[in-house]
Amino acid sequence: MKTFIEPLQTAWVSVITHKLRSFLTILGVVIGISAVIVLMSVGKGVTASIVSSLTSLGTNLIFVQPGSTTSGGVGQGFGSASTLTMEDANAIAANVANINAVAPYSTSSTQVVAGSYNQRVQITGVTPDYQQVNNILLGEGDFFSLAQYDSNTKAAIIGATVAANLFPDQDPLGQKVRMSNTVFTIVGLMTSSGSGFNSNDNKMLIPLSTFQGLLSRGVNASGQHIINAINVQASSKDAIPAVKADITALLESRHKIALGATDDFSVTTSDDLISTITTATQSLTLLLGAIAGISLLVGGIGVMNIMLVSVMERRREIGIRKALGARERDIWGQFLVDSALLTFTGGIIGVIVGWGGSYLINRSGVVTTVVTSDVVILAVVVSVGIGLFFGFYPAWQAARLDPIQALRSE
Repeated sequence: MKTFIEPLQTAWVSVITHKLRSFLTILGVVIGISAVIVLMSVGKGVTASIVSSLTSLGTNLIFVQPGSTTSGGVGQGFGSASTLTMEDANAIAANVANINAVAPYSTSSTQVVAGSYNQRVQITGVTPDYQQVNNILLGEGDFFSLAQYDSNTKAAIIGATVAANLFPDQDPLGQKVRMSNTVFTIVGLMTSSGSGFNSNDNKMLIPLSTFQGLLSRGVNASGQHIINAINVQASSKDAIPAVKADITALLESRHKIALGATDDFSVTTSDDLISTITTATQSLTLLLGAIAGISLLVGGIGVMNIMLVSVMERRREIGIRKALGARERDIWGQFLVDSALLTFTGGIIGVIVGWGGSYLINRSGVVTTVVTSDVVILAVVVSVGIGLFFGFYPAWQAARLDPIQALRSE
């Protein structure tokens, strides 16, 4: 135990003897570690927020998206084509077993005016089943009834942000808003879902039947009404594979997709979507961590620089210790302990600062942050590893000093 404690005591004496130099060395590590924790917590927070938003919809959802278009030889990605129709949604509801509800919808963005206030809002045309499938919660009012939908009523349900911007001083329920030349009556107010992925706060829902008469992209060559997407709620999570296969086979038949040809639509489950998004955001998190790691590299170079200075200053001490029988590995180990102590201290402080920074960012509401134990442990381990890595060369230099030459130094 004594053999283990002595290098730590010597390292501590070296730290407190050169307070300013030690502080600046530790500061470089603190900045690097705290940057890693903050940026990785942001990445993990984004992942958690998106996954939470998707799981809040339920684990038995299936998303049907249209195919892709090509512009200038560049693919625009799935969802950019006009290959899904209202008739496809009706066919799914009529022919696919083990489903609770089908919710086709279309979206557009336009300016909405209420008195002297106006805002650009995402308009979504929906059916009555949209509330059940997408788990829409209302703070006030009611969702569209089937009778209102069939009569192309000019009714609207708005999100919390839209309500706050258009009706800052009054209850929006029953108020009028104007979209282009059409006036809508507010019949419902959605509860706030935050500013995260798939938030409803900046949305206005209107009946899809009304939407198609005002903002729809029209009909295709077969006279079918084009829509943006279809959400399907399966009867259970276990039924999802069969429902997905049945929807795919039905749409391939309706769209006359040849055997072996690429479908002009995509069918994904909530689990597929969560897996894809999680993979993408994890890559983003690693990228953010790597960017922050550059500051750690700079801090490590600073540690090496300080340790080389320390070797030069302690040449006489090294010579005396060697003359008294200290082995090269003893000298080498001492300087490694010195550098590891500096970076470990910086790592602990950096964790505290990074955690605090992540907490403040989370409280600000700008973005959700999540600090996990694996990030904290990794940060501390990396800080010590940097001390050992960048302290190796100075320690090796110290261990190779000739004792006679070292004793001659002043």
